[in-house]
Amino acid sequence: MEANDAKVSFEDALGQLETIVEAMEAGDVPLAELLAKFEQGSKLLKVCEARLKDAELKIEQLKKQKDGRVAFEPFAPEREA
Repeated sequence: MEANDAKVSFEDALGQLETIVEAMEAGDVPLAELLAKFEQGSKLLKVCEARLKDAELKIEQLKKQKDGRVAFEPFAPEREA
């Protein structure tokens, strides 16, 4: 991950990624630009995945047991079917 990528918030990276996907789906992008957008989108996807993983780890660490002690519990997100 590049230094600039480390500063991008999840929301900003996701917004940029959505813009890239929309432009690519429109089909009006020349091949050279399409390849550049794909590369940029791949980097943004990695940023989003890293931010989500960090959030998941924080959630796991912050879960508390009934008696108030902090307990490390695996995070089990509900998956959409």
